[in-house]
Amino acid sequence: MKRLGSVQRKMPCVFVTEVKEEPSSKREHQPFKVLATETISHKALDADIYSAIPTEKVDGTCCYVTTYKDQPYLWARLDRKPNKQAEKRFKNFLHSKENPKGWVPVEKNNKQYCWHSSVVNYEFEIALVLKHHPDDSGLLEISAVPLSDLLEQTLELIGTNINGNPYGLGSKKHPLHLLIPHGAFQIRNLPSLKHKDLLSWFEGCKEGKIEGIVWHCSDGCLIKVHRHHLGLCWPIPDTYMNSRPVIINMNLNKCDSAFDIKCLFNHFLKIDNQKFARLKDIIFDV
Repeated sequence: MKRLGSVQRKMPCVFVTEVKEEPSSKREHQPFKVLATETISHKALDADIYSAIPTEKVDGTCCYVTTYKDQPYLWARLDRKPNKQAEKRFKNFLHSKENPKGWVPVEKNNKQYCWHSSVVNYEFEIALVLKHHPDDSGLLEISAVPLSDLLEQTLELIGTNINGNPYGLGSKKHPLHLLIPHGAFQIRNLPSLKHKDLLSWFEGCKEGKIEGIVWHCSDGCLIKVHRHHLGLCWPIPDTYMNSRPVIINMNLNKCDSAFDIKCLFNHFLKIDNQKFARLKDIIFDV
């Protein structure tokens, strides 16, 4: 699959939205909902939405891979409002005991990023990536990917302690974190772009058990619809991602001897080439 557009700013909804005065199911203490009408937005039409590529919207933390001190780094985004109190709290966090060792702040596109080491081995500059297996569209693959192959890309970080862990990964004792390139999961057989048809698709088929849809338009524009826009709940008990089999493909040659015994990469090496019915079935024997 070709590389699609990257997330650099808030994505508009494919439909014109309206505000309804009732408690939000998405954000706690928010006294209103933002719901989609049946009208396609002008932004979506201007971006030629009908020719766009629909992909699964993944619920994770936005990350970005770029060069820092002549090496590729993974940066996890920290959203904050640009005011003095937020700046003060952020600086205090960087110098507190809670700050993970080695985190470095950087500004890009008015967003603040910190590099995140839980899914990257920086000695060998490799990352754990979840994507389609190249030979089987129904099979997922967790593989070791050189960071240099991910440069200038945005990804989603999913894992045990990310956004409430909607994909049921791992455990607190043996946490699991993975990267997913934006646009990695293309949606096949999506219904017509009508409110009622999309609502039926989200509610009535296994492929619709996802957080939302992101359309990648030919001009680079990204358009989305979230389950909440259609009045539907998220997270849900059984996601489409967790209904699919997954295979482990580390392919690290002779790197395994250098990994720390407690390292996530070392755990994956022990189950290399194994196939699991679901992501949540991956268990580390430690």
